[in-house]
Amino acid sequence: MNQLQKYTWLINTIRRAGEISLKELSDKWERATDYSDGKKLHRSTFNHWRDAIVEQFGIIIYCRRVGGYLYSIANPEDIDDDKLKKWMLDSYAVSAVIGENIALKDRILVDEIPSGREHLTTIIEAMKENRVVEIAYRSFGREHTSSFAIRPYSLKLFDNRWYVLACNNRDEIRLYGLDRIESVMLTDATFRLPDDFDAESYFTNAYGIVIGYDVKPRTIVLRAYGEHKHYMASLPLHHSQTMIADGDEYADFELFVAPTYDFIMKLLQFGPRVEVMRPAELRLVMKEELKNTYDYYKND
Repeated sequence: MNQLQKYTWLINTIRRAGEISLKELSDKWERATDYSDGKKLHRSTFNHWRDAIVEQFGIIIYCRRVGGYLYSIANPEDIDDDKLKKWMLDSYAVSAVIGENIALKDRILVDEIPSGREHLTTIIEAMKENRVVEIAYRSFGREHTSSFAIRPYSLKLFDNRWYVLACNNRDEIRLYGLDRIESVMLTDATFRLPDDFDAESYFTNAYGIVIGYDVKPRTIVLRAYGEHKHYMASLPLHHSQTMIADGDEYADFELFVAPTYDFIMKLLQFGPRVEVMRPAELRLVMKEELKNTYDYYKND
């Protein structure tokens, strides 16, 4: 277990408990034998970790002395409001639980993320130092691999694939799937990230990773039928999604998003469980897509 995993174990253990004493923390650490080798968590080690956690994560572990020395997270909103920090801590928490119960490995199933580990470290290092990288890239449908330099701006995980948003040698901002990168190499060249670039704002009107500069975002109303309304409410398609009507048989949801190719493909996955109510142009697109699908099967 590396230091980062130890810090996240401590943060997540305190988060789950709400308030916890050092003795209880030490007992939990001692039982996590895959990580602790059965050793206790000493106060000096605990205090060192607390200081490191403040420095690296900005998370404050507070001690309430009245009623017993109990520890809690003083600023939980810093975790809840930071999507990357929350995702990382939750991922480590799941990893720790699985690590403590590795005997169940044949009963815990996960999806593989193509090339997530192979190139991610190099690209993150390049982003940290604003260094240009040379990649060998082969798009789907292309027979040959192309090699060129990119300036990595941002990383995005979507639909079990990692993508890097980068500026290429033609000064075009493009997305490159890490699973299509055959090799990546750091160069000595550096670049300056544009002062006005903000990754979250860049994707704010996108459903996933297709920006679709020629597709403008618009208000879209979807009707989810039956039990599917609960699925859509619990896992929104987009951060702008709100429920605007809730009936016995269906619920209506409003989104402000660009109806790009990947968004339309997602809607088609729902089949008869979700209907596009407006705009009319998107309803027409859906009808055409469904007609084309029907044409594949109508002669059987």
